[in-house]
Amino acid sequence: MERVVITGIGLVTPVGIGTAESWRALLAGESGIGPISLFDCSTFRVRIAGEVKQWEPTRFIDKKKLKEMDRFTEFALGAAAMAVADAKLELTDAERERTGCFIGVGLGGLHTLEKTKETLMAKGPTKVSPYSIPGIIANLAAGQVSIAHGLKGPSYCTTSACSSGAHAIGEAAEWIRRGRCDVMVAGGAEATITPVGISGFEAMFALSKRNDDPPRASRPFDKGRDGFVSGEGSGILVLESLSRARKRGARIYAEVVGYGASSDAHHLTQPAPEGEGAQRSMRIALQEAHLPSDAIDYINAHGTSTPVGDVEESKAIAAVFGANATDRKLWVSSTKSMMGHLLGAAGAVETAVCALTIAEGKVAPTINLVDQDPQCPLDYVANTARERRVRHAMNNSFGFGGTNCTLVLSRHEG
Repeated sequence: MERVVITGIGLVTPVGIGTAESWRALLAGESGIGPISLFDCSTFRVRIAGEVKQWEPTRFIDKKKLKEMDRFTEFALGAAAMAVADAKLELTDAERERTGCFIGVGLGGLHTLEKTKETLMAKGPTKVSPYSIPGIIANLAAGQVSIAHGLKGPSYCTTSACSSGAHAIGEAAEWIRRGRCDVMVAGGAEATITPVGISGFEAMFALSKRNDDPPRASRPFDKGRDGFVSGEGSGILVLESLSRARKRGARIYAEVVGYGASSDAHHLTQPAPEGEGAQRSMRIALQEAHLPSDAIDYINAHGTSTPVGDVEESKAIAAVFGANATDRKLWVSSTKSMMGHLLGAAGAVETAVCALTIAEGKVAPTINLVDQDPQCPLDYVANTARERRVRHAMNNSFGFGGTNCTLVLSRHEG
């Protein structure tokens, strides 16, 4: 079995465009959450989100191509371009056939869908753009990235709600492990800050309504949390076989050593009691990584800032990691406190955070944690970043329908 390493990272997030800028902002505890500007939300109960600011797609995409794609695809192309450049990835024609692209997307092109419906109702079917369907369908993020970079290996989209990006990375790693590909461009992308996206989650009472104080609206594990904050963006990684990365002298951020997936088989939106499905996902990932639970130094939690979800994830972590967690030797943080919940892109962005944590020995905090919920008794790296030599890190991503995904990354030693 091939070993799999991360050699490139590209991030487009509510706290910055670019990996360095996003990472700097996360370590500084800066919030990217503010009033919604992408549409008129004056009649909505929820009027805040984590938007990508000052997005200029022509920095990464030819202006003529923009008509073909939705905002989520733009983000994916931007993040992929940065990841490929970061990895200094160069491919021969033969290598392109063994290089694939998996990009997880939760909801697809809501911007295009809503615009198309408006055109249809106002002007009739003859005025609908022929690019409407390519703009809407979720796999076009992977498709457009593959076209842009000439990647001729497998290309598809994983759609598993808020686990989509993490599943894409896990599946991409499996293709390399089995020797079927040598390189994969993988991650997640999402752009659902639209009337349908916000009103839909609002109707479920899933979102924070802290409209008067957006930077402090997302507060995972705090007693005052009242729901998650919608975010948008993309995280893309370049994964390579260790042998290929070594041969070309690539910089290695971290090694992907564990991938766990499970289903709660319990409820449409609520996690299983005691986080039972999440426990299994974490245990599977640890088993695949051949690591005992006390080897993990850091977890980037799913940590959405919902009343039930944060408690159940905390219980699941405590059950899996025992005294290592309850004695606060294990550090846990939720970077959603700063970016909001990027839905299908969340797991990919947060896996990138784990890789950067391992590479740089710095742990991003959970901001807005001022009155910790006693039902969430772990060390959540409250409010201020810390330094630590992280050998092994874990990312949790859970989604509606009871889907769970866990990835374990390790420091690559020589």
